[in-house]
Amino acid sequence: MEHDAGVADAEEARRAAIIEGLPRVDESTPLAAQLAADARRRIELSGRRFPRPPATRVLTVANQKGGVGKTTTAVNLAAALAQAGLNVLVVDNDPQGNASTALGVEHRAGTPSVYEVLIEGETLASVVQQSTRVPRLWCAPATIDLSGAEIELVSVVARENRLRAALDAYLEDRVRSGQERIDYVFIDCPPSLGLLTVNAFVAAREVLIPIQCEYYALEGLSQLLKNVQLIKNHLNPELHVSTILLTMYDARTNLAQQVAAEVREHFPAQTLRTTVPRSVRISEAPSYGQTVMTYDPGSTGALSYLAAARELAERAVPAGGGTPAQPTAPTREF
Repeated sequence: MEHDAGVADAEEARRAAIIEGLPRVDESTPLAAQLAADARRRIELSGRRFPRPPATRVLTVANQKGGVGKTTTAVNLAAALAQAGLNVLVVDNDPQGNASTALGVEHRAGTPSVYEVLIEGETLASVVQQSTRVPRLWCAPATIDLSGAEIELVSVVARENRLRAALDAYLEDRVRSGQERIDYVFIDCPPSLGLLTVNAFVAAREVLIPIQCEYYALEGLSQLLKNVQLIKNHLNPELHVSTILLTMYDARTNLAQQVAAEVREHFPAQTLRTTVPRSVRISEAPSYGQTVMTYDPGSTGALSYLAAARELAERAVPAGGGTPAQPTAPTREF
């Protein structure tokens, strides 16, 4: 154990020395500053292993506003954590199937998917596929069949608990059969509060909210927090908002800085220090059936998600059963 600690300390010292030895550059322009930041991040994060949480963390990635980078955040954080040596499962609970597309898993009509788990009682193990690009990453895909699940779930017994029961059974069966424990589960859900989203909230212990650094970004956040509180009160006492990630951040604009400042003011304990910038590479990656982590691992977007994943991993819920400070609904409407 002492030997491992010594090796880790030596590695940290080596990284620090390399960063210290980087040539000083003029960071007076946004481009120069970004290049310098990327160089430091690349050295700091390349090949690093992230700490395992004391127990499986189940996070629903949610925001009732569309187009804020919800699916992008789910798949890229998942890929970043998997590349850093952790076992990660993505449950695609959105009928659009965008998470399945980004992870390059089969999700054509007829493919065993989350629909069969929710409606027909299939096991999660029977639908989970392993990513071909990231060894420790798995995905339960969504197919077009899931679009009808909202209506079909209405008459199903214990309809709000279908996903949680399947997920708990899957996680337990993996350990019982001698496989490595899943460290992180990310559930991607639609941008609406239907039964699919309710199932995601009941299955999760934590909520991760991506917030777009643009006008109207905070609109609906109060309602989302109220909905989380409703689920907590009536269906899932463990649920809490643990993480907020600022996405599509452009440091050159006053608006982005104002949105970031307001979010950090209201949710200081939940908001990650890392922000994810607007990036063409992040947007391009899904069209190649990839996350940006494999499509262009040296890009600013990939390095940002890797930094965010490290921060998320280091904020792991304590073993004693405690949870990070939980936000309350803001005192005023945004």
